[in-house]
Amino acid sequence: MRGRGLPRNLGAMASVAGLVTLLAVGAQAVEAAANAEALLEALERGPGPSRGNQDAPVTIVEFSDFQCTFCRKFWQDTLPRVEEKYIRTGKVRFVYRHLAILGAASVQAAIAAECAHEQGKFWLYHDRLFASSGLFAFSTGNLKRYAEELRLDTAQFGSCLDTERPREKVEQETVIGRTIGMTGTPGFLINGGRMIGAQPYEVFEEIIEGMLKEARGGQRRPR
Repeated sequence: MRGRGLPRNLGAMASVAGLVTLLAVGAQAVEAAANAEALLEALERGPGPSRGNQDAPVTIVEFSDFQCTFCRKFWQDTLPRVEEKYIRTGKVRFVYRHLAILGAASVQAAIAAECAHEQGKFWLYHDRLFASSGLFAFSTGNLKRYAEELRLDTAQFGSCLDTERPREKVEQETVIGRTIGMTGTPGFLINGGRMIGAQPYEVFEEIIEGMLKEARGGQRRPR
């Protein structure tokens, strides 16, 4: 008699196993979504250089490399227009993250920028780096000279640069950028949506305006 009941039992067990598998996959998906949201929150709100209203309805996270010509183009042509229309008016918060992928000089420049950030001068130093060009623009001597030009505490800056104190932060952000699909520089997260490349200002304007419209309608991504 047990033999006759076995197929039914196996069927029930298969159904239960399928349900357990489905629940496990669902739980993994929920956990992955939670982890992704936590990572986005850290990228948007964690320690690091930012400008603009903390409560702005749109947050742009840039992943950039100071040696990247397209990053320089974004800094020169697009960022000033985004800043004038959206950042200064409290509509956009702009966050900078490192994606130092073009060699040792990129890493060294990113470390130097973080050393300037320790003194509250990241954006001044950021602009000085992008304004620099030439084969040895990011040599240790030049990086220290830029700090002197910008009236940073040169002893503190030099100690930070020589010991490479921010290296771990630079490397971690670079790994995260690659992990989330930033295949080139510059890369952007705009309220969590990914965009790669130095897109023209009009592309940013269209995306930002759409998100501002959603925010006015109460549809902004919950935090």
